Amino acid sequence: MDAMKIAFIGLGLMGYPMAGHLARTLETLIWNRSAEKAVSHAQEFGSRVAGSIADAAQSDILFTCLPTSKEVLELLPHIITGAKAGLIWVDCTSGDPASARQIALSLEAHGIRFLDAPVSGGVKGAINGKLTVMVGGDADTLETVRPALETFAAKIVHCGPIGAGMAVKAANQALLGVNILALSEVLLGLERQGVTSRTALEVINSSSGRSNVSQNLFPERVIGRAFPNTFSLKLMTKDVRIAAQSLREQQIPSPVTALTEQLLEVALRELGDVDHVAAAQLLERWAGLELGVE
Repeated sequence: MDAMKIAFIGLGLMGYPMAGHLARTLETLIWNRSAEKAVSHAQEFGSRVAGSIADAAQSDILFTCLPTSKEVLELLPHIITGAKAGLIWVDCTSGDPASARQIALSLEAHGIRFLDAPVSGGVKGAINGKLTVMVGGDADTLETVRPALETFAAKIVHCGPIGAGMAVKAANQALLGVNILALSEVLLGLERQGVTSRTALEVINSSSGRSNVSQNLFPERVIGRAFPNTFSLKLMTKDVRIAAQSLREQQIPSPVTALTEQLLEVALRELGDVDHVAAAQLLERWAGLELGVE
């Protein structure tokens, strides 16, 4: 594995530290739309800046981590043009399963293997190298790239065929959205009855209704009124939209996911591209209350 060349495209909040972990262990090329960020990364982690997307594709394993599948699809002709024989493309974007399948099919004719491998764990997990990676695609190909994934991941799960990783990621994000909105509702209702949110969370977090949202996100961000935007509402809304569309395509009754999608779309329009947990502020506005104010 040490002799393999790695490339990483997309140095956003997640990609920057992920590529950093790779560069500490393996020879790593980087490319980013903002060249200044790529130069900073090279100075910080010892990576090397690729001259172009096609140059980055002259590697053994290419990682991408971009906002949506749209940006990934735009890379496709450049990757095909520059690809080294036997290239494996690992896309860590939280994209949509249909696009993953489309990309894999396009690459197959050129001898390029593809895995969809979105990640979970947030910026903190990326910085600490403790992400969870959910992978769709060929199991043997996953084993080839596993040592590289392990530089930034604590858990790697093979979810199924191409698109399965992205499907699981979207489902996870839908649950995150449901939890944020549902917890906002019940806490606002309890505030109206004279129960502070801090007291309510103390009970909930030692009872069956607890979740990561109630235990970690709400105490800091909603009750503490600190919304650092480590993951944007725009991106979460995109992920929940993917989950809702997938359920519709599979003809699965999904009223809860559909309503969550609609509410997040409204929150995005009214609040702008704020931190995802700030979606709680939509319900606060409607209720005329602010959670955590005592």
